[in-house]
Amino acid sequence: MGNSGRNIWLDGIMGVVVGDALGLPYEFLSRDELKLNPAVTMRGNGTYDMPAGTWSDDSSMTLAALASIRECQKTGRAIDFEDIMDRFKAWKQKGDYTPYGEMFDIGGTTLDAICRYERGDDIFSCGGTDENDNGNGSLMRIMPFCLYAYELQKSPEFSEKEAISLIHLGSGLTHNHIRSKIACGLYYFCICAILDEKGSLMERLQSGINRGWSYYKAVLEDPRELYNYNRCRKMESLKAIPERDIYSGGYVVASFTASFWSLLNSSDYAESVLQAVNLGWDTDTTAAITGGLAGLYYGYETIPGEWLEKIARRDWIEGLCEG
Repeated sequence: MGNSGRNIWLDGIMGVVVGDALGLPYEFLSRDELKLNPAVTMRGNGTYDMPAGTWSDDSSMTLAALASIRECQKTGRAIDFEDIMDRFKAWKQKGDYTPYGEMFDIGGTTLDAICRYERGDDIFSCGGTDENDNGNGSLMRIMPFCLYAYELQKSPEFSEKEAISLIHLGSGLTHNHIRSKIACGLYYFCICAILDEKGSLMERLQSGINRGWSYYKAVLEDPRELYNYNRCRKMESLKAIPERDIYSGGYVVASFTASFWSLLNSSDYAESVLQAVNLGWDTDTTAAITGGLAGLYYGYETIPGEWLEKIARRDWIEGLCEG
């Protein structure tokens, strides 16, 4: 566990994709339904009647951003947000970055943002800014932006403020309300803590939240937005919340909370993402958000091999993760 000698892109991205694919067949099932027939492994059919290993819009948008960012890294260019939006558009219009060449799932706020981009709106004003635009659609795909910022921040010329600005711009392509941006920023601080610090997962997540909390308290004009994440302020208290009081729908605050609760109440990658899926409702996204952090902490090699073998277009995805 840690960062030495590992490909963090492989750890984090495959953590997201496998979690997404694990949860997809169970999407929209209630917690009570899953208690009668819980998720125990990766399977097919289910909600979208897809083969085992099929991933959803969560991974498609993650991979579209990843492909763009990795191309920029190879050519020494800065991140190209317009290129990322072009790839989101190609996903919507042509089925690029999908398992089988067809887009079959898209969130309302994301759809609205891409439609605004298609009609020529400014790229940084396409994302929804209404309070009702705070679904989990940017948090679910923020991993490549976070890893890119993490690597840049290793240079003394790239500040923490610049890293968070990059994360916020990445979120804002589709979800431009500060509440969604804060979720992505806190996620980034936790990624940094997982990769740079020692100790248990709980200790690292607490360190990341502490750092993120201090950052946002200092820069936010209205700190009340930060208080939406109060349940995640103390990891020990979050872990102790009864399952019945954890909501796992599509609201970004709920998804953030449910994902961290799942991480805290498990001891390896498989257990963490299964915990997330069995919370019900937005199962693929909760597991994708959980899986990204679990992949970074436990490592790619701990993801069950039989799950990896089923992942659609696995070789292509893992090729994008190579440096």
